[in-house]
Amino acid sequence: MKNNKSTMLWVVGIISLIPIVYLASIYPTLPKIVPTHFDMDGKPNDYSDKSTLIFITLLFSALSFGCYLLITNLPKIDPKKTAGQSPEIFQRLGLTIALLMSFINFVITYAATNKTDNITRVIFPALGIFFAFMGKYMKDIKPNYFAGFRTPWALENDDNWRETHKLAGNMWMAGGSTITILTVFLPSKYGFIAFMSITAIVTIVPFAFSYLFFKKQQPK
Repeated sequence: MKNNKSTMLWVVGIISLIPIVYLASIYPTLPKIVPTHFDMDGKPNDYSDKSTLIFITLLFSALSFGCYLLITNLPKIDPKKTAGQSPEIFQRLGLTIALLMSFINFVITYAATNKTDNITRVIFPALGIFFAFMGKYMKDIKPNYFAGFRTPWALENDDNWRETHKLAGNMWMAGGSTITILTVFLPSKYGFIAFMSITAIVTIVPFAFSYLFFKKQQPK
């Protein structure tokens, strides 16, 4: 088990370093002024000196690695030890989040090369894939105070937790896949609307389901 943890730590470390290595390799060829902020359509709306990319890249890389460390060590800091019931799930969650953040980090630097004028074309599909993986993990996660739909009704009832996360897992997998497909083919404006709408649905419905499940179990 320790060997597996050490291996994963090295893997995540390498994943977090890739954007830094990429920036270092192209830094001399970058224009002096590069895009560092983007609007809802994924188009640049603010520019800075290219040295700003160094700070952004280092920050995202640190967050990527830090999030993995935090998530995988939650069982150690959980006062009720609930997170320790799903150590493998938390490890997968940490790896997936690290991958997403490193990918976004890479895309920001890539956009600075002026080879793309719309980063939502890659960010939104990536978020859709991320949602789908979260849904897959959600089905197996045990009751805990850190991850999942931690409604008061689900935390107090194992059946509520199980059924809520079964529904949420299916919705996030379907919703994430739909986001990926739609945001690849739709114009940016409609892709953004699709992303926000689906995100709202897969977030609100499981909360409502958890409450209704709780009410259904109450004595009449």
